[in-house]
Amino acid sequence: MAALQQTPISFRSKLPPPITSAATTFPKTLSFSLTRRFPVLRRNTGARMSASAASSYAVALADLAKSNNTLEATSADVEKIDKVFSDPSVFSFFMNPTIEEEKKRKMIDELAESMNLLPHMANFLNILIDSRRIDLINDVTKEFERVYNGMTETELAVTVTDPSLVAGFTVRYGNSGSKLIDMSVKKQLEEIAAQLDLSDIPVNV
Repeated sequence: MAALQQTPISFRSKLPPPITSAATTFPKTLSFSLTRRFPVLRRNTGARMSASAASSYAVALADLAKSNNTLEATSADVEKIDKVFSDPSVFSFFMNPTIEEEKKRKMIDELAESMNLLPHMANFLNILIDSRRIDLINDVTKEFERVYNGMTETELAVTVTDPSLVAGFTVRYGNSGSKLIDMSVKKQLEEIAAQLDLSDIPVNV
């Protein structure tokens, strides 16, 4: 027993030595003229975490735009980006794991130039690529619209088509749709009918 305790035990690793290559590349570091940084978020497949991540990115972008006095212009850029990434072929390109990130960043630069995007908007998209969160882009654009509306106190208007209105239109607006503008012919006919029911309508003889 004592002999066993005095015998040194050593372990040898059978793993191959790490491979090093001069061609190994790392994502380039992006920087902003401002000190504000976008959140670094871990990947998670949960819907709740994805929604939270999209909201965090949207808030960070909106705050940056507001502090840089480019909130309106950034909102316009977000609308452009939303239309571009709504194209399945574009979205598939950026989601393809076999395409190098450098090629994706180059494509972003080309899109930014062709669409005349603000510099921080192009950097924002590159950050999503480097963080492997470009899959959130459509959620981010929707969240940005919500944040933007809150910052500018914008009320969303919804137009509803109703065949029973005969002609004209009605518009509900406000955050809860509680306000109504009724410009329908049906409404006008109802008002005329109400007037005809009154007994004190003056009659010119």
